[in-house]
Amino acid sequence: MQTPGHCVIYRFRVREGFEQQFIDSWSRITVGLRDGRGALGSRLHRGPDDIWYAYAQWPSAEVRSKAFAGGAVDAEASELMREAIEEDLPEIVLSPEADFLILPR
Repeated sequence: MQTPGHCVIYRFRVREGFEQQFIDSWSRITVGLRDGRGALGSRLHRGPDDIWYAYAQWPSAEVRSKAFAGGAVDAEASELMREAIEEDLPEIVLSPEADFLILPR
């Protein structure tokens, strides 16, 4: 199994009452990036601090850059996601050093 070469943590504050819209639009965008733009997948979490965290994996920084350079993977979902976000916090780029995640079958 190949270890992802580039990982990013995205962080958001979501408007109250827009939680499901955020989950649905984030999901559509994530599946589009995974299925059509080379992403290795992502997970979305809601923290106890009411910040939403998404952890995304990419084969490389170059693949990620090309994926986003191609424009919105789902323009409608992107607009719905923007509408749901109250605050988009700076992303955190990570370099994997050891990987022991088990992928579901």
